[in-house]
Amino acid sequence: MASQTQEFFVDMTCEGCSGAVTRILEKQKANGVNSFQIDLPNKKVFIDSSLPVEDLLATLQKSKKEVKYIGPKA
Repeated sequence: MASQTQEFFVDMTCEGCSGAVTRILEKQKANGVNSFQIDLPNKKVFIDSSLPVEDLLATLQKSKKEVKYIGPKA
């Protein structure tokens, strides 16, 4: 599957929250996550990956934060 950037809502309230998400995603770089961007003020995470959305959701849920899939980044 081709790499695509997916957009997620993650209920992050502080730098510690975004740091936890960063650590989780860094660990996935060897498993299909090419890059990611965290937009803390808007509580968004953009992930460039060839992994299925379900896998990315499961990965983000490890942060114990509320996570919602928004869709492919336009």
